Parts: sequence; structure tokens; C-alpha cells
Amino acid sequence: MSLNNYQANIVVIIQKYVNQGWITSFNFSVDARSNYVGFIQGNLEFLPGSRLFFKEYIDLQESLEKLSYSFHYQDNENNLIFRYDNAKHKPDLGYADHKHIKDEIIPSTIPELEQVILEIIRDYLEDS
Repeated sequence: MSLNNYQANIVVIIQKYVNQGWITSFNFSVDARSNYVGFIQGNLEFLPGSRLFFKEYIDLQESLEKLSYSFHYQDNENNLIFRYDNAKHKPDLGYADHKHIKDEIIPSTIPELEQVILEIIRDYLEDS
């Protein structure tokens, strides 16, 4: 898959949730390093004013490889709700991919943007 195709898929995903009324605004950019490598970042604002900030440094040459990533979700007062990332910690966590929830860090799998959006809707927005 090319970086252009990956970018187009992200726009389709975001637009789907804009059309459903969950996302009220978004900002999205791609810094292409080649046809297959790039830095993607953006933020999505959800109905109650909460925001998801995301960034991915990806390599699509053979398969999707997220070299680094962060999906940071916060409330309308800028308080962290959760964050997925693979940033190194000191002391070492013993695993790269993890999720921050309040003061806890737990192992996780590498999420996809749509998976994170669905988690936000299901766990934080649907009943509000």
C-alpha cells in the first residue's frame, strides 16, 4: 500500500464519523518521506469537546509498520483519559506497546485509528 492510499483510508474513516455526528472538526496532515514512508498527525474533536491527538511514523514498503505512534485522548478540560503509544520509558516497562489510563500503564496491541475512535464512542460518548 502506498502512503497516498493509507492517507485516503484515514480520510474515509474520519469522514464516516463526521457524517455520523461524533466528530465535529478535524485537522490532519502528512509529511511524506517517500511513497511508502511518512509522518501522519492530526486531531479530532468530538461532540462534547473532547479531543483525540494522533501521530504515526509509518513504513508501508512491505506491510504496515508503525515505527512510532501515539493516540492521546483527553477531555474538554485537557485531562488525559487514555493514550496508546510505544515511547520508551525509564525504567523500561518490559514491553514497547502500551496504554496509559490515568496513573496506570498496561501492555496493549498497536491500535488502528478506527479502533481508537470506536473505543471513544463506545466507552466515553455513547451514554453521555
